Parts: sequence; C-alpha cells; structure tokens
Amino acid sequence: MKLVTFDDGQVGRIADDQVIELDVASVREFFERDRQAAETGRRYPLDGVRLRAPIVPKKFFHTAGNFREHHEDLARVNWSHPVNKGIVFFQNVDAIIGPGDPVVYPGQLTSELDYELEMAIVIGKPGKFFSADQAAEHIGGYLVFNDITARDIQRREMQSGVFSFSKAIETFCPIGPYILTADEVDDPHDLDMELRVNGQVRQKSNTRKMSVSIPQLVAYHSPQVYSAGDLITTGTVAGVAASTDDPFANYLKPGDVVEAEIEKLGILRNPVISWRDAYGTDAPAADSWM
Repeated sequence: MKLVTFDDGQVGRIADDQVIELDVASVREFFERDRQAAETGRRYPLDGVRLRAPIVPKKFFHTAGNFREHHEDLARVNWSHPVNKGIVFFQNVDAIIGPGDPVVYPGQLTSELDYELEMAIVIGKPGKFFSADQAAEHIGGYLVFNDITARDIQRREMQSGVFSFSKAIETFCPIGPYILTADEVDDPHDLDMELRVNGQVRQKSNTRKMSVSIPQLVAYHSPQVYSAGDLITTGTVAGVAASTDDPFANYLKPGDVVEAEIEKLGILRNPVISWRDAYGTDAPAADSWM
C-alpha cells in the first residue's frame, strides 16, 4: 500500500493513478490503529491532489555513518570529521516538508547547503527493548528522506562531537512522496538509490551497502521507546556536495531542483528557493555565540 497525506490533511492510498481516501485523521493514527482504516468512498485523481508530507512522527531518529562509502568519500577530501557508524541523534519534526515543498535557503545562516539521500523506516507498532529478530513486526513501511545539511554549521557542531542544528532548520527535512508499507517491499536491503540536482546525478548507490542492517538499526533504537509512526533514517551514501573536488560549485542554491529517488519508494522532488522568494522580505540577521 502507498500511503499519502494530501490536500488539507486527508489520508489515502494510491491505486491506479487515484487516491482512495481512508477514514482516519492521520497516517500516524493509521499505524496507531494497527493499520486498520475503512475507505470513505471518495476517490480523487492523483494528478488532481496536492501531496503533503506523508507523516509527522512523534519521534524522528537519525542514524549517520551507516554507509561506509559516505565516510570514505568525505575522508578522501579531508573533510572536517569522520562520519563512521554509530552516530545517532534526533531530528526536529517541525522541519518536515513534503513533496514539492520548497527548501528555503537561509543565506544568513549558511553558504554550504548540502543534500543527503536516505531511506527512512516507519515504525508500525510501539515497542521497546526488543531484538533484531523481533524488529520485523515493528516495521510499518519505508519512504524517501533528503537530509538537507548546512555543512559550515555542522563542522562547528562536530567540534563537540554532536550535530543536529545543521540538519534541523526549518524546511531542512523533506520526506515522501508516500509511505510504501513493509509488506510490499520484498527486500529493503536491495533498492537502488539516486539523487539528482537539476537532472544531474549526484548520488547513486544501493541499500545493500549499509553497514548495519535495518533490523539491527530498529532494535538498536528500541530502548528509546517507539510510538507507532516514528521514523528512523538509515544514513546517506557517497556523492554529497561536501565530498566533491569543488564543493561550492555543487552546494545547493536558490533555483535548484533536487530529486531524491529510491526504487519502489518514488521520487521526492523539492525546489530550493531564496528567503525573499519564500517570505517577501530580507532574511533577518542571524545571532550566534559559536
């Protein structure tokens, strides 16, 4: 099932280029109800609805460094700090945007806006302190995530060993376009991944290259206590702008369009726009004590 949130917050599933509305208040509630929701009888053409972020979780767990190729890519250009497996932190759920929503470039805060293609896991069943062997029953589905990152801010944060501000600024968390339920993904460890900027391929890999498996990731975070609808990211792959020979030629800027795609999970497309285009005013001055 391809689950979506659309228009004014209605919930539906995609079938045959239509959205079939479900009688439930949110996708999170759909999972809280153990994936049980009747159809309302209303159907809409897919190209006639506005898709929103498919879910807003209670908790959003980040896993960084899970693809060794990403660490090796950054090490090759002597980037600030190593990005090995084992880095975990929370994402700001208020930064979530959906397909087609703009990433607003906060030029007063950063000049190094980067992309990171990732897969996210949707928790379908609450739980805590369970093993990797038990993880499958807690996985509700998967979706595409683009982990927008201000690299200049991240470097300063990593001096203390922790980073999250650089990834949690408003609009820095695109997810979507839909959630594909776990029963429709035969092997989540064999999905092609590709990210494009203005049609140019920047990242290309496969989920099989993860260092830590999805059941292990889900079990690892379980002591933090899951609610239905929580999200876990699986880390990005090689090819971010920061790892290129000329990062400033590849960092995102207003006018760019980013397409993050994972096999079976769809294409998450987001434009990058300026602060003025977003809000009609100059950006406010940025205060910093760092």
